[in-house]
Amino acid sequence: MRVPLAPPRPHLPLRPLWLCRVCAAPWPCAAARLDLVTEYAHDRVALSIYLCAVLHEAAADLYRLNPQDGPDPAALFARFLAWVPRHRMADD
Repeated sequence: MRVPLAPPRPHLPLRPLWLCRVCAAPWPCAAARLDLVTEYAHDRVALSIYLCAVLHEAAADLYRLNPQDGPDPAALFARFLAWVPRHRMADD
C-alpha cells in the first residue's frame, strides 16, 4: 500500500528574518516567485502593490534586527520588485 505524499508546503516568509520557511532562501525565493506570478497572472498591478507592501514590512523588520547597517534599499528592491514581469504573457 502506498502512503500518500503530503501536499507541498507553500514557500512563505519566516519573519522577521524574511527567509523562506521551506528552503531557507531569502524570501521571495524562486519557488515563491513562481507561485506569486501564477497567483497574480491576471493582475500584475496587484502583485506589484502586494510586493511593495511586503518590501516595506521586510525593511522595517530587517532594520530592527540590524539598525547599525540596515537593509540596503537597492538590494531590497531587486529582491522584492525588480523580478516582477512588466508585461502579460502573450497568451493572456
